[in-house]
Amino acid sequence: MYIYNVTINIDEGVHDQWLEWMKEIHIPEMLETGKFTNARMVKVLTEEPMGGITYSVQYHTKDKDTLQRYYDEDADDMRGKAMKKFADKFVAFRTELEIISEY
Repeated sequence: MYIYNVTINIDEGVHDQWLEWMKEIHIPEMLETGKFTNARMVKVLTEEPMGGITYSVQYHTKDKDTLQRYYDEDADDMRGKAMKKFADKFVAFRTELEIISEY
């Protein structure tokens, strides 16, 4: 199992609008791609010196090939929607995580 993790720092001025968009539109659309089995959104409690509010969104996928299909088929479109709506109001970085064990 893999996790596609997106960490986002969002400007406080658009935070409420962004959070609603993430929960009501973006995350459901990510799941509708069929590449992810579930998603978890968590708020980062450590304050950033640059300001803003930081979240981590973790999308679970069954294997590396499925994640690669997301990159090839969906990633540009999904990222473009976020940029169009919240351009220059957020920074994001993405990491891939492999689940080794769960207890």
